[in-house]
Amino acid sequence: MAEAPPAPNSRGTRPFAPFEWMVATRYLRARRREGFISVIAGFSFAGIMLGVATLIIVLSVMNGFRSQLLNKIVGINGHVFLGAIDKPFTDFVEVTNQVNGVKGVTFAFPLVEGQALASSPSAAGGVLVRGVRESDIKRIPAIGGTTRAGTLDGFDAAGGVAIGKRLAEQLFVRPGDNLTLTAPRGAETPFGITPRIKTYPVVHVFEVGMSEFDAGFVYLPLQEAQAYFNKNGDVSAVEVFLAQPDRIDEAKEAIERAVTRPMILSDWRQRNKTFFGVLQVERNVMFLILSLIVLVAALNIVSGLIMLVKDKSADIAILRTMGATRGSIMRIFLITGAAIGVVGTLAGFALGLLVSLNVESIRQVVSGLTGATIFPAEFYFLSQLPSEIDPREVAVVVGMALVLSFVATLYPSWRAARLDPVEALRYE
Repeated sequence: MAEAPPAPNSRGTRPFAPFEWMVATRYLRARRREGFISVIAGFSFAGIMLGVATLIIVLSVMNGFRSQLLNKIVGINGHVFLGAIDKPFTDFVEVTNQVNGVKGVTFAFPLVEGQALASSPSAAGGVLVRGVRESDIKRIPAIGGTTRAGTLDGFDAAGGVAIGKRLAEQLFVRPGDNLTLTAPRGAETPFGITPRIKTYPVVHVFEVGMSEFDAGFVYLPLQEAQAYFNKNGDVSAVEVFLAQPDRIDEAKEAIERAVTRPMILSDWRQRNKTFFGVLQVERNVMFLILSLIVLVAALNIVSGLIMLVKDKSADIAILRTMGATRGSIMRIFLITGAAIGVVGTLAGFALGLLVSLNVESIRQVVSGLTGATIFPAEFYFLSQLPSEIDPREVAVVVGMALVLSFVATLYPSWRAARLDPVEALRYE
């Protein structure tokens, strides 16, 4: 008696078998009569690519913007500020020595601050005058290491001023020229307080790289600033630079324990809380808005796949009659839609990284071709367009795009799997 033939495998082929990939690949290479479907798939691919790239570029630029601003602000203003209470700050030397002895403090220095009008024969503008010692100004990261003209050697003895590059350009002065400072509160006379006007030679020009500082800061020797602002041996504050700015709370507690007189302490976070808070809100809003680009592209995948299922209904019915399971049909369209999303995401990832790493060069090229100023320093505070790629944010963007692309394929794939072969072939 002959043996019965083996029963067919009722479970169908294994998941993601080679023939499923082959059919999905054929569907991605649409023929002429399916040109409209291929156009939709192309737009879906372009949308996901541009959405992912735009998100990476915008987040990188905003990260770089925040990082650069933080470095500039902290580089010239310090991390912790000590102000006197109860009595004038005439014992600043003792307090400075006490703070310098605290572990984690890079260096502390006293300073005098006041508003004034800086003028030359050509122009004038409001500035913040800061009085510091020669040994201290050379150690301020944003001043001592950014010399563009002149020198800080002999700063105390020269009795001159150090100014930013943009202020020097606005006033049309250079080292050796004179600059006049006018303060509203000067000498007291029988007729009231008269403005104080005094001329100083420019001895040093620095460039922080942040337009607000380069155009608005003037440095005087400490003793000269005390005399100019009627301080009489007093100072405005003691600034402190830390080795680890992220451990600022621990440093403030250590400084409070080290200083023997009553003081009020503040830090850069309190002084710039609103500014950096606005940057964070703006960054989050931009992320949500630009994520809609990826979402719209994912919806295009849905519409494209639904049209593809409608167009391929006869093919699906034939595959079903040949033994293809519903799961196999579903996986074919899952592969088709996911391929658009995955390739688009990877292309956007590569494009985003490429632009983010070369964003300043691209800005210069575009500015040169159009003749327009794309990133004016007077509005954005920085002289160059910054960019800083955060791997965690890039991973979130890529993961979000992949998830949306996969979710977008579920309904069309399920619809293809539920197609009735009899109904599909009724009018063929």
